[in-house]
Amino acid sequence: MIGRIISRIRRNHGLEHATIHVLSEKHQGFSAQGNSNHNGFYLNIFGSVTEEDVTNAVEEAFTRMKGGEHSLAVHPNCGTVLLTTATMTTLAAQAAFAVEQFRQRSDRTDAQVIAGGFPSAILATVIALILARPAGLHIQENYTVEGDLKEMQLVRVKPIKPNVTAQFFKMLLAGGKPLDSRSYFVETIN
Repeated sequence: MIGRIISRIRRNHGLEHATIHVLSEKHQGFSAQGNSNHNGFYLNIFGSVTEEDVTNAVEEAFTRMKGGEHSLAVHPNCGTVLLTTATMTTLAAQAAFAVEQFRQRSDRTDAQVIAGGFPSAILATVIALILARPAGLHIQENYTVEGDLKEMQLVRVKPIKPNVTAQFFKMLLAGGKPLDSRSYFVETIN
């Protein structure tokens, strides 16, 4: 039961990414944010993209994935990549300061440890940034998305009222300026 639910979430997550890829092929100057569950996915669009554009993109993404374009499921701006990057850079910096603390034989992290460890922390963070992107893409491809939609069927693309997440992203993207935004729920079964 849990395995089926996870599989559905991963396939919906893949279709969410594929939809964003298709929209990006056809439109410039927009941003998108989404999140998936076992019933489908939520998609928040910021910019001049119509409901018809979104519906057409979902249908095209679905058709292309069913036709074997499984790589559309992986997206470089996925939260999985961002989370991997944040985790790896944080751990790299902490490790650099821990090594400096050990090197100085200090039992606490004081200004001297921070000053001594700062160059190493910067280097460790840069290395982590370089390694994090491919690591995040690997984690995404193998654990958080599925490119083979199997028996999944598309039910509908439904406009919905923007939720708190959509409003937060709109605030970040707009910076106080007007920004066209729309939210949708894409429902799937199987």
